[in-house]
Amino acid sequence: MTTAPPARIGTPAPSQRIWFVPAQVVLPGGAKSPVLPVSTVRGELKVPEHGQSVGWWDGGAQAGDPFGSVVLAGHVDTKAEGIGYFARLLRIKPGELVVLHGSGRTATYRVSSIVSVRKNALATHSGAFDQKVDHRLVLITCTGAYDASRGGYEDNLVVTAAAVGQAR
Repeated sequence: MTTAPPARIGTPAPSQRIWFVPAQVVLPGGAKSPVLPVSTVRGELKVPEHGQSVGWWDGGAQAGDPFGSVVLAGHVDTKAEGIGYFARLLRIKPGELVVLHGSGRTATYRVSSIVSVRKNALATHSGAFDQKVDHRLVLITCTGAYDASRGGYEDNLVVTAAAVGQAR
């Protein structure tokens, strides 16, 4: 009677993808912000109330996923706190790097496009929330004219960034 050799535990190959829920975002210049999971409620993405925090859409990709959009949204400003963390997006330029950290991991993205989109077209026509795309990072904040009678800014700024290598 022959016996099977003892089982061995393999180690993951270096090429194995790593993905994680972002816990911190670092914009060009080194400014850091905590990232909190947020959801959509009645079709609207609920951004953290605190202007220095950013929300990660829990319906989207995680940092390092093989495909899909990692969507982060934050305030350009708030009535109670003034200038928000994502006001920095008003000065971001193509080619600059944005870094996500979480669970001891890091993912880096290079800004590829910056567009202004009407608020009423963000979810339906901008592609910002698309999950059937190559892996990317999408940063969203408010921009354009402010109209208090209509509830805020007329537009959204959508900054898209391509992954620079794999998350590590």
